Amino acid sequence: MSTKKVYSICGMCTVRCPIMVEVENGEIAFIHGNPYFPAMKGGVCPRGVAGRALIKDNERPKAPLMRVGARGDGQWREVSWDEALDYVSNKMMKIRDTYGPESIALSDRGGPFRDMRRAFLRGFGTPNYCNHDASCARNVHHANLSLTGLGRKDVVYDLKNAKHVVLQFRNIFEAINVQEVNNLMDALENECKLSVIDIRANVSSTKAHHFMMIRPGTDYGFNLAVINEILNRKLYDEAYANRFIEDLDKLQKFVQPYTPKWAEKETGVSAAKLSRFVEDLAKAKPSVIWHPGWMTARYRQSFYICRSIYIINALLGTFGAKGGLPFVNKPSDFGKKGLNKFMDLYPKPEAKRADGAGWKFPQFEEGPGLAHLLFKAMETSEPYPVKGYIAYRHDPLMGFPDPDRLKNIFSSLELLVSVTFTWSDTAWFSDVVLPLSPYLERESIIATKNGLKPYFFLRQRAVDPRFDTRADWEIISGIAKRIGLSQLVFDSVEDVWRFQLEGTGMAIEDFADSGIVQTTDVPRYKKPEEFTFKTPGGKIEIVSKNLESWGIESLQPYQSPQKPDEGEFRLTFGRCALHTQGHTANNPLLFEQMAENILWINTTAAEKLGISDNEIVTVSQNGYSETIKAKVTDMIHPEAVFVIHGFGHRIPVESRAYMKGLADNKFMKNGIDIYDPVGGAVAFQEHFVRVSSRQ
Repeated sequence: MSTKKVYSICGMCTVRCPIMVEVENGEIAFIHGNPYFPAMKGGVCPRGVAGRALIKDNERPKAPLMRVGARGDGQWREVSWDEALDYVSNKMMKIRDTYGPESIALSDRGGPFRDMRRAFLRGFGTPNYCNHDASCARNVHHANLSLTGLGRKDVVYDLKNAKHVVLQFRNIFEAINVQEVNNLMDALENECKLSVIDIRANVSSTKAHHFMMIRPGTDYGFNLAVINEILNRKLYDEAYANRFIEDLDKLQKFVQPYTPKWAEKETGVSAAKLSRFVEDLAKAKPSVIWHPGWMTARYRQSFYICRSIYIINALLGTFGAKGGLPFVNKPSDFGKKGLNKFMDLYPKPEAKRADGAGWKFPQFEEGPGLAHLLFKAMETSEPYPVKGYIAYRHDPLMGFPDPDRLKNIFSSLELLVSVTFTWSDTAWFSDVVLPLSPYLERESIIATKNGLKPYFFLRQRAVDPRFDTRADWEIISGIAKRIGLSQLVFDSVEDVWRFQLEGTGMAIEDFADSGIVQTTDVPRYKKPEEFTFKTPGGKIEIVSKNLESWGIESLQPYQSPQKPDEGEFRLTFGRCALHTQGHTANNPLLFEQMAENILWINTTAAEKLGISDNEIVTVSQNGYSETIKAKVTDMIHPEAVFVIHGFGHRIPVESRAYMKGLADNKFMKNGIDIYDPVGGAVAFQEHFVRVSSRQ
């Protein structure tokens, strides 16, 4: 028997956990957490285990496909890679010749392996790169920038050493990062307190010392009342605040109306409970993590919710603190040269971004931009036509609101390409499908993980591709060759890695024993006094000089959210441990565990409508309706209903997921127009539906 161990990176969600794969006779035998990462404790989540089923799945794209019928009809012709790449390249060059290079756009799911495709866009001459962050964490990033000048990934969540963790826009025990879950469990066993603020009792709340079921959309008001308590009762870290925070007096004046008594009427959380929570929070300072959120694309005021969270962290002295939000280290902090970047091969394109980030909307960082505003640019041809679009492991027709409108927008494109390892709504609507090898069958470029102990890591191929699929670098290299970007053309992945490693003092062989190269054995905590915040004044800015210069309030007054009409509910959604948005719904193993989503509805609200538990109900909005099984429970706020996102597939080739469950984004009419004007992200949970019994 031939056996080997391969160190790689999971690809079943955007966390990308480090794994060790046991291979026997060319087949995946077992998937473990990488043992060189102690926090993995040798384990992976259910989705990580289901990677085996992904590569065995016959219902994924097996070879390059070109559309032969109308978009969305599902009529395909299987072609060679040469024909597919020739077609894509020729169409791209024709679009460039007609409209300019900026008329090509690409979106992906972000992450550590994007450098090569972003370089490809630069080389082509387009600034129009977006990732999924407009539907996820863009508000968090912009909030931290406005307060500290730091991005959301410039601080670490030191969960293992925390003494109090607050989860508000983060459901850590269902939207799983294995290392974070293990670190938080270790902290809880070491007497760390956990508080959860949510519109329903999620799994995280079952482990909480404080659970506060909040009226949907009132989180900002709750947080302002917390700030009021911290300041008025002098529970903050005065020495830290005096040294590192500007305009504390203006904050104190601003929050005076937002008392716990006021918040009780607005949020439904009693003043006494809020005060007890704040007392416990203050006792744990500075080893506190009020998580600023993961998927914060919820409300029109989500930016200010995230900003208020960062303000609370600052008041408690958590920035830079062990057990709080310490600052990240980079390899250079330990005398190590970073990887050579593909993006450095080409200059930044001169054209303005189609989504307006950085110029029309100065409050939005350019970086990954805002995909929904890119789609609006496609619709209007303002500021210029966008006629070619590559959805790279990204499914906006499932991941953004109002897919029917998006289909109309995409219909005007002259080229729509999907690079994917599973079928998706966007792939089904594309002109060309380029099948990406699943993560167990592909290598990726070397990447860097910054943190307390930064390191370099490598995804290696565990088994050969089962079908005619290719790795990221092969696909990008193939198109680059055809459009004259010779610096991105590589004959082997070893050549790719050698380019990245040249001059770093590292060699490919250094990754063989563990899949990683560490820069240090000891975590480093930068002291705040050794650190300069990246704001104009070098301090934490309660009143942001940048925001104010753009005519945006740093401290926006609270706006009470819209209440649903009689018989209506605010539609909310989230994650579970078994599925990752839409791309795992058809996975054979995960489908067996959870075939469809269900609708959480409050017991009292259900009784008024004559709805019983497990009944099939109708959900409707503006003449559109779908059916779903109801879960009648006290554990959700009566103004809301809730579903797990990613179901309601209507692609016949996905036989398991086909017609199973409800697609929440179809109940978000014109949702790409409803977004946070300061943070930029889509406001998914500003939509209302009716629920009725079918009896």
